Amino acid sequence: MELTVVIPVYNSQDTIGPLVERVTEVLRMVQHEIILVNDGSRDGSEVVCETLTRRFETVNLLSLRRNFGEFNAVFCGLRHASGRFVVMIDDDFQNPPEEILKLYHAAETGGYDVVYSVYPRKRHNWVRNLGSWLANYLAIWLFDKPKNLYLSSFKLIRHEVVGEITQYRGPQPYLDALLLRVTQNIGQVEVAHLPRQRGKSGYTTGKLISLFLAVALNYSPRPLRLISVIGLILLGLSLAVGIIELLTSVLTQHWPDVSHLTWILDLFRTGLELLGIGLLGEYIGRAFILQSGFPQYVVKKAILKHDRTEQ
Repeated sequence: MELTVVIPVYNSQDTIGPLVERVTEVLRMVQHEIILVNDGSRDGSEVVCETLTRRFETVNLLSLRRNFGEFNAVFCGLRHASGRFVVMIDDDFQNPPEEILKLYHAAETGGYDVVYSVYPRKRHNWVRNLGSWLANYLAIWLFDKPKNLYLSSFKLIRHEVVGEITQYRGPQPYLDALLLRVTQNIGQVEVAHLPRQRGKSGYTTGKLISLFLAVALNYSPRPLRLISVIGLILLGLSLAVGIIELLTSVLTQHWPDVSHLTWILDLFRTGLELLGIGLLGEYIGRAFILQSGFPQYVVKKAILKHDRTEQ
């Protein structure tokens, strides 16, 4: 299998059929498969997806028991992908299926492990654009992401890299963080980005906040280390102020005001507390990530055309 196209599906009964038709037409000269992952849709998406599996030999379906979120749904699809390259594309037609071939050719000619799409002009709503902007700069700080690399959801991954990242079993997989940990052989290609045809984005403000917290806390100890650094700074500041007060008292032969001493001691105590919280959080955070038994997703129904097991 040359290409696997993973499509997370959520409340897209009107668009998923035409999207699959277009993908099938675009990739008619490439050996491919399509994996639809129904992420607990509340409309008739599951029925439409089942119909598509009967209509097209290349279409497979994994239907989840509830809405687990886009990243979890994508991970489910990745674990069943058999293509030499795997492409992720949203179900809303904002990424034209024709652009899949651009990612594929870029990976072939450049020998990249991952190829991200980059948009000359984004057509998302302002809430999602703001969330993407925050996640982008957070990734620069947390994962040493190159500043010129845009982390888009429309991307291609080499099969060997898929095998590496899908070993992650934590409850909130963040695909881009895992990719940046596995490889630096990453390319970009400019693609078109169209206005959403129907409905509205599933990225609510609440989901974006949840994503922001997951990225900040689940994949790097740097936020906890920041607390420790602030604690050390406060400790140093309190010691410096204390030394200055002591020297001033010796030189002027006047004892410092009691309120000054109280303020210094409070600052010192706050520094110690933050340092302790940071160190304790370091251990708790690592233990939580490693030991959490929460499932990434639960498959309710699977229609797979070829025998395969999860990676």
